[in-house]
Amino acid sequence: MSRGLALLTGGSTGIGQHLVGALAAAGYAVAFSYRSSPEPAQMTVSQLAHQGHRVLAVQGDVGMKSDVERFVQDAVAWHGEAPVLLVNNAGIQTWSPLLDLAEERWDDVLRTNLKGCFLNTQVAARLMADAGLGGAIVNLGSGCNKLAFPNLVDYSASKGGIEQFTKSAASELGQFGITVNCVAPGAIVTERTLDEAPDYEASWAPITPLGRVGTPADVAGVVLFFASAAARFVTGQTIWVDGGVFTRAAWPYRA
Repeated sequence: MSRGLALLTGGSTGIGQHLVGALAAAGYAVAFSYRSSPEPAQMTVSQLAHQGHRVLAVQGDVGMKSDVERFVQDAVAWHGEAPVLLVNNAGIQTWSPLLDLAEERWDDVLRTNLKGCFLNTQVAARLMADAGLGGAIVNLGSGCNKLAFPNLVDYSASKGGIEQFTKSAASELGQFGITVNCVAPGAIVTERTLDEAPDYEASWAPITPLGRVGTPADVAGVVLFFASAAARFVTGQTIWVDGGVFTRAAWPYRA
Protein backbone atom coordinates (compact mmCIF):
# COMPACT_ATOMS: atom_id res chain seq x y z
CA MET A 1 0.00 0.00 0.00
CA SER A 2 1.39 3.39 -1.02
CA ARG A 3 2.33 5.87 1.67
CA GLY A 4 1.51 8.65 -0.77
CA LEU A 5 3.45 10.88 -3.12
CA ALA A 6 6.98 11.93 -2.20
CA LEU A 7 8.72 14.70 -4.14
CA LEU A 8 12.50 14.92 -4.18
CA THR A 9 14.77 17.41 -5.90
CA GLY A 10 18.11 16.43 -7.39
CA GLY A 11 17.52 12.70 -7.60
CA SER A 12 19.67 11.59 -10.51
CA THR A 13 23.03 11.19 -8.75
CA GLY A 14 24.73 11.10 -5.37
CA ILE A 15 22.79 11.11 -2.12
CA GLY A 16 19.62 12.08 -4.00
CA GLN A 17 19.71 8.95 -6.13
CA HIS A 18 20.02 6.81 -3.00
CA LEU A 19 17.16 8.71 -1.35
CA VAL A 20 14.87 7.96 -4.30
CA GLY A 21 15.49 4.25 -3.76
CA ALA A 22 15.01 4.48 0.01
CA LEU A 23 11.72 6.36 -0.33
CA ALA A 24 10.45 3.92 -2.94
CA ALA A 25 11.41 0.96 -0.73
CA ALA A 26 9.54 2.61 2.16
CA GLY A 27 6.35 2.56 0.10
CA TYR A 28 6.18 6.02 -1.43
CA ALA A 29 5.39 6.81 -5.04
CA VAL A 30 8.44 8.96 -5.78
CA ALA A 31 8.72 11.82 -8.27
CA PHE A 32 12.15 13.42 -8.51
CA SER A 33 13.55 16.30 -10.48
CA TYR A 34 16.97 16.64 -12.04
CA ARG A 35 18.70 19.35 -14.05
CA SER A 36 21.29 17.26 -15.88
CA SER A 37 22.40 13.60 -16.02
CA PRO A 38 19.32 12.19 -17.80
CA GLU A 39 20.90 8.76 -18.26
CA PRO A 40 21.33 8.04 -14.51
CA ALA A 41 17.84 9.45 -13.90
CA GLN A 42 16.20 7.09 -16.38
CA MET A 43 18.32 4.18 -15.17
CA THR A 44 17.08 4.81 -11.63
CA VAL A 45 13.47 4.83 -12.84
CA SER A 46 13.96 1.61 -14.82
CA GLN A 47 15.69 -0.24 -12.00
CA LEU A 48 13.11 0.71 -9.40
CA ALA A 49 10.21 0.00 -11.75
CA HIS A 50 11.68 -3.47 -12.32
CA GLN A 51 11.49 -3.94 -8.54
CA GLY A 52 7.82 -3.00 -8.56
CA HIS A 53 8.11 0.61 -7.41
CA ARG A 54 6.44 3.69 -8.89
CA VAL A 55 9.01 6.35 -9.78
CA LEU A 56 8.85 9.39 -12.07
CA ALA A 57 11.76 11.56 -13.24
CA VAL A 58 11.14 15.13 -14.44
CA GLN A 59 13.90 17.29 -15.89
CA GLY A 60 13.96 20.90 -14.76
CA ASP A 61 15.78 23.67 -12.91
CA VAL A 62 14.96 23.98 -9.20
CA GLY A 63 15.85 27.67 -9.35
CA MET A 64 13.26 28.46 -12.01
CA LYS A 65 9.69 28.89 -10.79
CA SER A 66 8.05 27.67 -14.00
CA ASP A 67 10.13 24.48 -13.95
CA VAL A 68 9.29 23.84 -10.30
CA GLU A 69 5.58 24.34 -10.94
CA ARG A 70 5.74 21.97 -13.91
CA PHE A 71 7.59 19.35 -11.87
CA VAL A 72 5.02 19.38 -9.09
CA GLN A 73 2.06 19.52 -11.48
CA ASP A 74 3.42 16.58 -13.50
CA ALA A 75 3.99 14.59 -10.32
CA VAL A 76 0.48 15.24 -8.98
CA ALA A 77 -1.10 14.38 -12.36
CA TRP A 78 0.95 11.16 -12.47
CA HIS A 79 0.04 10.09 -8.93
CA GLY A 80 -3.45 11.57 -8.68
CA GLU A 81 -3.04 13.11 -5.21
CA ALA A 82 -1.22 15.96 -3.50
CA PRO A 83 2.25 15.21 -2.09
CA VAL A 84 2.65 14.15 1.53
CA LEU A 85 6.43 14.56 1.55
CA LEU A 86 8.96 16.90 -0.03
CA VAL A 87 12.72 16.37 0.24
CA ASN A 88 14.75 19.38 -0.87
CA ASN A 89 18.01 17.68 -1.77
CA ALA A 90 19.23 19.48 -4.92
CA GLY A 91 22.51 21.27 -4.37
CA ILE A 92 25.76 22.28 -6.02
CA GLN A 93 29.01 23.67 -4.70
CA THR A 94 32.04 25.54 -5.94
CA TRP A 95 35.57 25.48 -4.56
CA SER A 96 37.05 28.93 -4.47
CA PRO A 97 38.55 31.41 -2.00
CA LEU A 98 36.27 34.33 -1.18
CA LEU A 99 38.48 36.87 -2.92
CA ASP A 100 38.52 34.85 -6.14
CA LEU A 101 34.89 33.71 -6.21
CA ALA A 102 33.13 34.76 -9.42
CA GLU A 103 29.80 36.52 -9.06
CA GLU A 104 28.10 34.09 -11.45
CA ARG A 105 29.23 31.10 -9.36
CA TRP A 106 27.83 32.73 -6.19
CA ASP A 107 24.54 33.36 -8.01
CA ASP A 108 24.33 29.81 -9.36
CA VAL A 109 24.97 28.19 -5.96
CA LEU A 110 22.51 30.41 -4.07
CA ARG A 111 19.94 30.05 -6.83
CA THR A 112 20.13 26.26 -6.85
CA ASN A 113 20.57 25.51 -3.16
CA LEU A 114 18.60 28.19 -1.35
CA LYS A 115 16.16 29.57 -3.92
CA GLY A 116 15.43 26.02 -5.10
CA CYS A 117 14.54 25.04 -1.55
CA PHE A 118 12.24 28.06 -1.24
CA LEU A 119 10.45 27.55 -4.57
CA ASN A 120 9.83 23.82 -4.14
CA THR A 121 8.66 24.31 -0.57
CA GLN A 122 6.26 27.07 -1.55
CA VAL A 123 4.67 25.13 -4.42
CA ALA A 124 4.44 21.79 -2.59
CA ALA A 125 3.28 23.27 0.73
CA ARG A 126 0.40 25.07 -0.96
CA LEU A 127 -0.89 21.73 -2.24
CA MET A 128 -0.38 20.08 1.15
CA ALA A 129 -2.25 22.91 2.87
CA ASP A 130 -5.12 22.78 0.36
CA ALA A 131 -5.42 18.99 0.78
CA GLY A 132 -5.79 19.47 4.52
CA LEU A 133 -3.92 16.28 5.44
CA GLY A 134 -0.66 17.79 6.65
CA GLY A 135 2.69 16.63 5.37
CA ALA A 136 6.43 16.69 5.91
CA ILE A 137 9.20 18.71 4.33
CA VAL A 138 12.83 17.72 4.81
CA ASN A 139 15.65 20.01 3.72
CA LEU A 140 19.21 18.81 3.18
CA GLY A 141 21.72 20.98 4.97
CA SER A 142 25.41 20.39 5.65
CA GLY A 143 28.14 20.65 8.23
CA CYS A 144 28.48 24.11 6.71
CA ASN A 145 25.29 25.01 8.59
CA LYS A 146 27.38 24.99 11.76
CA LEU A 147 31.02 25.64 10.88
CA ALA A 148 32.85 27.81 8.38
CA PHE A 149 34.78 25.80 5.78
CA PRO A 150 37.54 27.41 3.69
CA ASN A 151 36.88 27.87 -0.03
CA LEU A 152 33.14 27.19 0.36
CA VAL A 153 31.76 30.64 1.10
CA ASP A 154 28.83 30.46 -1.35
CA TYR A 155 27.94 26.90 -0.38
CA SER A 156 28.19 27.72 3.33
CA ALA A 157 25.97 30.79 2.91
CA SER A 158 23.34 28.73 1.07
CA LYS A 159 23.32 25.91 3.63
CA GLY A 160 23.21 28.29 6.58
CA GLY A 161 20.29 29.97 4.87
CA ILE A 162 18.53 26.62 4.47
CA GLU A 163 18.70 26.01 8.22
CA GLN A 164 17.12 29.39 9.00
CA PHE A 165 14.60 28.90 6.19
CA THR A 166 13.68 25.57 7.81
CA LYS A 167 12.86 27.30 11.09
CA SER A 168 10.83 30.05 9.44
CA ALA A 169 8.90 27.60 7.25
CA ALA A 170 8.21 25.37 10.26
CA SER A 171 6.80 28.33 12.17
CA GLU A 172 4.45 29.33 9.35
CA LEU A 173 3.39 25.91 8.07
CA GLY A 174 2.65 24.30 11.42
CA GLN A 175 -0.90 25.64 11.28
CA PHE A 176 -1.49 23.30 8.33
CA GLY A 177 -0.05 20.26 10.07
CA ILE A 178 3.11 20.44 7.94
CA THR A 179 6.42 19.73 9.64
CA VAL A 180 9.66 21.18 8.28
CA ASN A 181 13.04 19.83 9.39
CA CYS A 182 16.65 19.76 8.24
CA VAL A 183 19.08 16.86 7.84
CA ALA A 184 22.70 18.03 7.88
CA PRO A 185 25.16 15.38 6.63
CA GLY A 186 28.84 15.37 7.43
CA ALA A 187 31.38 13.34 5.45
CA ILE A 188 29.27 11.00 3.33
CA VAL A 189 30.93 8.66 0.87
CA THR A 190 29.36 8.73 -2.59
CA GLU A 191 30.58 8.19 -6.13
CA ARG A 192 31.24 11.95 -6.39
CA THR A 193 33.23 12.30 -3.17
CA LEU A 194 35.37 9.28 -4.06
CA ASP A 195 35.91 10.73 -7.54
CA GLU A 196 37.01 14.08 -6.17
CA ALA A 197 39.14 12.65 -3.35
CA PRO A 198 40.25 9.01 -3.61
CA ASP A 199 41.53 9.25 -0.01
CA TYR A 200 38.18 10.62 1.21
CA GLU A 201 37.52 7.85 3.74
CA ALA A 202 41.11 7.78 4.96
CA SER A 203 41.01 11.55 5.52
CA TRP A 204 37.67 11.81 7.33
CA ALA A 205 37.30 8.58 9.30
CA PRO A 206 40.19 9.25 11.74
CA ILE A 207 38.78 12.64 12.80
CA THR A 208 35.20 11.38 13.18
CA PRO A 209 34.28 10.23 16.71
CA LEU A 210 32.41 7.18 15.37
CA GLY A 211 35.52 6.23 13.42
CA ARG A 212 34.07 6.02 9.93
CA VAL A 213 32.56 8.10 7.17
CA GLY A 214 28.82 8.13 6.62
CA THR A 215 26.83 6.47 3.86
CA PRO A 216 23.74 7.60 1.96
CA ALA A 217 21.80 5.02 4.01
CA ASP A 218 22.72 6.94 7.16
CA VAL A 219 21.16 10.06 5.64
CA ALA A 220 18.10 8.20 4.36
CA GLY A 221 17.33 6.82 7.82
CA VAL A 222 16.97 10.30 9.30
CA VAL A 223 14.97 11.58 6.31
CA LEU A 224 12.55 8.69 6.77
CA PHE A 225 12.32 9.43 10.50
CA PHE A 226 11.32 13.04 9.82
CA ALA A 227 8.71 11.77 7.33
CA SER A 228 7.27 9.24 9.77
CA ALA A 229 4.52 9.38 12.37
CA ALA A 230 7.23 9.11 15.02
CA ALA A 231 8.25 12.70 14.16
CA ARG A 232 4.78 14.19 13.86
CA PHE A 233 5.46 16.56 16.80
CA VAL A 234 8.99 17.47 15.68
CA THR A 235 9.45 20.55 13.51
CA GLY A 236 12.00 23.29 12.91
CA GLN A 237 14.87 20.99 13.92
CA THR A 238 18.23 20.06 12.46
CA ILE A 239 19.77 16.63 12.97
CA TRP A 240 23.47 16.27 12.24
CA VAL A 241 24.27 13.04 10.42
CA ASP A 242 28.01 13.41 10.82
CA GLY A 243 29.29 10.76 13.23
CA GLY A 244 30.05 13.59 15.67
CA VAL A 245 32.71 15.23 13.54
CA PHE A 246 31.19 18.71 13.77
CA THR A 247 30.43 18.38 17.48
CA ARG A 248 33.96 17.65 18.66
CA ALA A 249 35.98 20.83 19.14
CA ALA A 250 39.40 21.31 17.62
CA TRP A 251 41.72 20.19 20.42
CA PRO A 252 45.50 20.64 20.49
CA TYR A 253 46.18 17.82 22.99
CA ARG A 254 46.22 14.10 22.40
CA ALA A 255 43.62 12.08 24.27
